[in-house]
Amino acid sequence: MRAVVQRVTSSSVEANGETNGIGGGLNILLGIKKGDTIEDARYIAEKAAGLRIFSDEYGKMNLSADNRKHEILLISQFTLYGDARNGRRPSFVEAAEYEEGRQLYEAVRDMFIEMGFPTKTGFYGAEMKVTIVNDGPVTILLDSGKAF
Repeated sequence: MRAVVQRVTSSSVEANGETNGIGGGLNILLGIKKGDTIEDARYIAEKAAGLRIFSDEYGKMNLSADNRKHEILLISQFTLYGDARNGRRPSFVEAAEYEEGRQLYEAVRDMFIEMGFPTKTGFYGAEMKVTIVNDGPVTILLDSGKAF
């Protein structure tokens, strides 16, 4: 499982005439590959929530997301498993099939909710338009495959 975690001042996602957004916190683009498990989901959720990428009173990135003042926007992004090593058209054969990916995506969402974070989501499987106002910019890449 891969995640692009961004500290944002605002972020929104739109599809099919609907929009979900947050005022500030973490925008997380989540890619799920074939064979990912609930342990991968737990790793990503706990690691993202615990990243010390928010500034303390001295302006140092020393604080993790605070579920009392930071929101999470979780967006599925199967293209994080695009393989462009051969040719010019990326292959997405490593990306999870629809149902397997949806279940793990929802598991990650539920984990953030259980941690107390106000959590919004993208529209799984839909063509989306995403607006991200990255704060810093701060962008961290997480990969559960490198964790175990």
